[in-house]
Amino acid sequence: MPQQHAVRRDRLRALLAEQDLDAALITHRVNVRYLTGFTGSNAALLVTASTAVLATDSRYAVAAAEQASDVEVLLARGVAASLAERVEREQVARAGYETHVLSIDDARAVEQASPTVTWTSLGRAVEALRTVKDDTELELLGRATAAGDAALTDLLGGLTVGQSERRIARRLERLLVEHGADAVGFPTIVAAGPHGAMPHHEPCDRPVGRGELVTIDFGGQVGGYHADCTRTVLVGAAPEQWQAELYELVRTAQQAGTAALAPGARAADVDAAARRMIEQAGYGEAFGHGLGHGVGLEVHEEPLLAASSPATLTDRVPLTVEPGVYLPGRGGVRIEDTLVVRPGGPELLTTTTKDLLVLG
Repeated sequence: MPQQHAVRRDRLRALLAEQDLDAALITHRVNVRYLTGFTGSNAALLVTASTAVLATDSRYAVAAAEQASDVEVLLARGVAASLAERVEREQVARAGYETHVLSIDDARAVEQASPTVTWTSLGRAVEALRTVKDDTELELLGRATAAGDAALTDLLGGLTVGQSERRIARRLERLLVEHGADAVGFPTIVAAGPHGAMPHHEPCDRPVGRGELVTIDFGGQVGGYHADCTRTVLVGAAPEQWQAELYELVRTAQQAGTAALAPGARAADVDAAARRMIEQAGYGEAFGHGLGHGVGLEVHEEPLLAASSPATLTDRVPLTVEPGVYLPGRGGVRIEDTLVVRPGGPELLTTTTKDLLVLG
């Protein structure tokens, strides 16, 4: 992918020109990977109008040469300060750095290594570039979501009363890899019965009880790109009236949020399309998180689908839509898909059924 990384760096250079900056120092590891392909744990990248220099330490000399073959590689332990010294030698006047990830100590080291350079915040410029995915990125996301759908299908076929949340989560993580994921994308959530009222519950040894709702939030990654999917199922008995009604409410709200995804749509309006339905049903206070988020090299990326979001959606932006209702002491329902914004309507990547399944 060297050519794609070069295109991405050129897009960053265009942003630098708009901000009257001569260089950018990239220290967020995910952004370094996005711009170079390098995956090492210690890295920084300097981008100027005509050069790109990747700094890493000797542990990654071979990997850097292979993964980032189209940029200069500088071996140094203190990667940010070493690149700042390079900025100083090249007589750069104004440079931007990633103040949202650079520590105060590292920022001081950068400034001390380049006393004639005026440093300013680059903001989340690279994160903004990352929101719109190219064909390779979308293909990797598609493979990650396909692995998740296959893994979940296998899991649900054997999910029964009495299995512990922890056992279910570990089995799903094994299945993700068996079905083609490189690794688990984030810690799997399995929340049964009253634990379903906690959106980020950590699986424990509590067994699934008969007639309980079980929320499963999971995803694998392929080539660094993350899938994200949530389904809520019922185990061991037909649904009680409140369970069926709650599930149908969340499913309908999820459909409304999905239908609102379109190029030019305001992220806040997409959130409102789903949230309005839950509020009208009297459960507004039980839906406390945003409707969704971007996915890519990180499982939570810009743009956010939330009332406070200033974002406007564009073509080729992958997002989750995941409304939920959480009732303390009783349980909860969340349904989540990964989709891609498209002019003709959103492209659904996670295809496991959203009908209420009764298992075991």
